[in-house]
Amino acid sequence: MLSLVAELGRYMTARKKWWLFPIIAVLMLVGGLLVLAQGSALGPFIYTVF
Repeated sequence: MLSLVAELGRYMTARKKWWLFPIIAVLMLVGGLLVLAQGSALGPFIYTVF
């Protein structure tokens, strides 16, 4: 997993694709929110947002 992150970082620096970072960060945050809320009582409320 860390090698994938390192390779992605090298790609973004070599190709000057800094606009990818916010997209990846938002996707990771939304995915983490969905995973964490799946087992809690907040799950139905979060799923209605999406």
